Amino acid sequence: MSHDRCGLCGRRAPLTRHHLIPRALHRKPRYRKRYGREQMQTRVLWICRPCHSHLHRMLSERELADHYASRGALMSHPDIRAFVTWLADKPDGFVPKR
Repeated sequence: MSHDRCGLCGRRAPLTRHHLIPRALHRKPRYRKRYGREQMQTRVLWICRPCHSHLHRMLSERELADHYASRGALMSHPDIRAFVTWLADKPDGFVPKR
């Protein structure tokens, strides 16, 4: 997979690594049982800063790990899908005001 476009909105932008199982939860027994160490470290989505910031504004780390640990699950969230759809039409390099 190429890392030159955001994994959510598809725009060309500098990308950040979003851990689908947040790193703060990697040591918690609940997540160690559910996901292997390798899986927790490698399940990432390369996304632009506006998409990344929006995810963390909308969802807690526990919600991300429990219910939104894949691209498909993230896109099923109505607020995230609406934001990503809106942002996808903007030019590369566009940064929304908060």
